[in-house]
Amino acid sequence: RKWAVVAVLKPLTFDREMVYKTVMNKHKPWIETSYHGVITENMDIVLLDPPLVALDKDAPVPYAGEICAFKIHGLEAPFEAVVLNGTSGEGQLRARGPVDCELQKEYTFIIQAHDCGAGPGGTGGKKSHKAVVHIQVNDVNEFSPVFREAQYQAAVTEGKIYDNILQVEATDQDCSPQYSQICNYQITTSNTPFAIDRNGNIRNTEKLSFDKQQQYEVLVTAFDCGQKRSTESVAVHIDVKPVCKPGWQGWNKRVDYEPGTGSKQLFPKMHLETCGGPLSSVRTMVELQTSHIGKGCDRETYSEKSLQKLCGASSGSTDLLPAPSVSTNWTASLVTDSGRDSDLIFRFDGRQAAKIPDQMVPQNLTDQFTIATWMKHGPTPGLRAEKETLLCNSDKTEMNRHHYSLYVHNCRLVFLLRRDFTQVDTFRPAEFHWKLEQICDKEWHYYVINVEFPVVTLYVDGVTFDPYLVTDDWPIHPSQIDVQLTLGACWQGGEVTMPRFTQYFRGSLSGLTIRPGKIESQKVISCLQACKEGLDINSLESLGKGIKFHFNPAQSILVMEGEDLENMNAALRKVSYINSRQFPTPGIRHLHISTSVQCFGEDTCISIPDIDAVVMVLQPSEPRITIAGVDRLTRPVADLRGPAGLTLFQDLHIISTVTKGDTASHHTAGRLGVQEEIIHNLDYCDILVLGEELRPEQEGLQLQRSTLLGKHLDATNSTSGMSIYGVDSMSNYEQVIRQVHYHNWHPTQTPDRKFRLTCSELNGRYTSNEFTLEISVLHKSEAGEHVNHMVAPPQYMQVVHHPAMVHSLYPTHVPSAATVVIVICIAALVVVVVLGIYRIHLTHQQEGRSSDTTKEGELDWNDSALNITVNPMEVRD
Repeated sequence: RKWAVVAVLKPLTFDREMVYKTVMNKHKPWIETSYHGVITENMDIVLLDPPLVALDKDAPVPYAGEICAFKIHGLEAPFEAVVLNGTSGEGQLRARGPVDCELQKEYTFIIQAHDCGAGPGGTGGKKSHKAVVHIQVNDVNEFSPVFREAQYQAAVTEGKIYDNILQVEATDQDCSPQYSQICNYQITTSNTPFAIDRNGNIRNTEKLSFDKQQQYEVLVTAFDCGQKRSTESVAVHIDVKPVCKPGWQGWNKRVDYEPGTGSKQLFPKMHLETCGGPLSSVRTMVELQTSHIGKGCDRETYSEKSLQKLCGASSGSTDLLPAPSVSTNWTASLVTDSGRDSDLIFRFDGRQAAKIPDQMVPQNLTDQFTIATWMKHGPTPGLRAEKETLLCNSDKTEMNRHHYSLYVHNCRLVFLLRRDFTQVDTFRPAEFHWKLEQICDKEWHYYVINVEFPVVTLYVDGVTFDPYLVTDDWPIHPSQIDVQLTLGACWQGGEVTMPRFTQYFRGSLSGLTIRPGKIESQKVISCLQACKEGLDINSLESLGKGIKFHFNPAQSILVMEGEDLENMNAALRKVSYINSRQFPTPGIRHLHISTSVQCFGEDTCISIPDIDAVVMVLQPSEPRITIAGVDRLTRPVADLRGPAGLTLFQDLHIISTVTKGDTASHHTAGRLGVQEEIIHNLDYCDILVLGEELRPEQEGLQLQRSTLLGKHLDATNSTSGMSIYGVDSMSNYEQVIRQVHYHNWHPTQTPDRKFRLTCSELNGRYTSNEFTLEISVLHKSEAGEHVNHMVAPPQYMQVVHHPAMVHSLYPTHVPSAATVVIVICIAALVVVVVLGIYRIHLTHQQEGRSSDTTKEGELDWNDSALNITVNPMEVRD
């Protein structure tokens, strides 16, 4: 029981000490229940309202009445509280590190105040209640405005004032409304017809013109509400578009065409702008205009006579408009307008006319004949235009009857054919009228009149036209009056005081021919006017069923029609230009496109402007025609007097090359151009006698007519030389020229002869070198040959030898001494044999000289194989 008492007494003694201490620190510190603070970012002192002060009722008791600490609950808060004065309880809230408003604008946390306890050790300390602290971070204007886009793009239509063209927008990374909001925009580019408001909306201050300026670029800057300006301005591009006008877009004014490339698309990106109008159909016509080239098309530029042979036309036609010459002098007074790439053209201005000589007039015009011509004619001024005569056959004297004529009257083509009583004696058709646009459109057209009396058919550019009016008349009474055939006017030989021309023609003619006794086939007519260039369509199958199209015979006009706009756009993009000539005429070809549009319920709703463009045909690679062969012949007298004569060009070779190399080869020394051999036609080769003309009584050139069979060639022969002409291959020309023989029945009385050979393509557009052949008569020694090295390939031409020829061309071994001896012996033997034969030959000549002398006067020159017509230097078809 005593132990129990002691145990109780000791705890009572401990509690007494505790009570004492409690009496010394009786009260908790006191602080406000909530605080509101403000801190500026990047600062460390928080301004609190109310100030941070802790009170303790134990004051002024040391320790118990003093404040030792403020503690913050919430480790994520970047703040700390420090005691400034423990006696007064003042404290301060500070940031532990940099505070960034852009990362966090507000902070909320708990704070408590702690007193110093009952003694120096701080034991028995008390803490206040928990107070809420709310801190707001004040912003600093540290960021500049930045635009959302790197640049802005807009488009406006000319002639309009826009309230808002587009809006630019800038942002600011500052956190406060004051510094993060954009308060103003400003255009920094001076003298621009644009303005901008505070919200970034740009408008134009005046009406814009597409013709004046098609694009504007303005610079815009932004300001935040703290008046901080954007570091970089933004560019605003404003395109000015013309007022929406219906028409074709996406086409180029010029299209380059390289010869030999086949078909080339003209409008690969073309489309029709209709400005939203509902369309029911679209009709477009594409026209290739080539009236400035020859007779309206880049044809193979050969003569009309050559073209007739190429097309298989019937022979026997009479050319009434030949080139002027001694034998065809009736065209000498007419005005010509010819170029290197076109046939001869005659221009009539209402004052020129020509009479056809009687011996050239076709005499046997029966019930079947053909008249053909190229004609370019425009409307004649005046209300009642006079007749304009192309061809007229009228009475030469006494009377003024027109037997047949072809004339134009008020843009109508009229053919008059009056029969005489020896053929018919009844009222029969006499005048045939055609009314066509082509007659007065100032363009070249090919007219063919086929007469199968009483039916007369007109072909214009290969298309058949029946007469719209046929007038009947009585036949002409027979008489003994001669008739006169004229060109460009009609001859009025009777019923006037002075015979004269009348009804003059105004226009251009070319290739006017009459073919009696036979009419020309439509196939030949189409061939004669066929074009080598024209319009084309790539992939006809892809046009679709909804597209209708039509070409004219020359393929210079294409008409397309469709109901769906997109299909029409796709169809126009397939239109191409093609030129199949090997050497086309360089220069421009005009293109004209016209379009008509129909809308639902209306005839026409919008007007589509016409388009004018050009195709530029580039210069083709020009061929170089080279004639090579033996250029000197030394032959004994017997060879010239023999029945076969002397073959002049037995080793002739004609080649043509084009140079294809680096374009810089002209400027770079030593760089070689590569020559390629090409195959093309020739149209004539002339063999000209140099020096004194041939003497027909003792010498001449000869060519067997059989040599020309199966070829498109003909030949004329005269004392000046021989001309072989016609459109044919170089190989055929080689074959014919190799058969030309030279005869001389008195070689001892004739000096050595020289002949010059030249060949041409495209009527002299490309000519060969002048190859000269010299003939020497050998009286006492054998003949020899000399190869012309002047016409060898030029130095820059790369000559490639066939591998099989290398060994023979360039021997690599040296013959042995025995071989040399054998060769010398054989040569000596040959010389002896030749001399012996020659001596025998001279003996026979001396024995027969007297008999030859008596036979020369009786010698009859057999010229059955010759075709001596006219000097080729004076006329050529």
